[in-house]
Amino acid sequence: MTLEDEIRQIVLARLETLPEDTGMSIGFAGELNKQELISHVKNGDMIGQTIIDAEMQFLQALKTGVFYE
Repeated sequence: MTLEDEIRQIVLARLETLPEDTGMSIGFAGELNKQELISHVKNGDMIGQTIIDAEMQFLQALKTGVFYE
């Protein structure tokens, strides 16, 4: 499994924990529900990559303690 695959699996695991009625607004893509988010990440398309990038930025910020300052 490549690093990219591992990151995708981490993001998918985080998305799976969201409540079913959760949505997210991606500027150019509009509002997406939980299943649409998961589908885009699984497909690895541009929207999916944007979701992955946002999740990784969040996790890196969490790791550095930026939310606790």
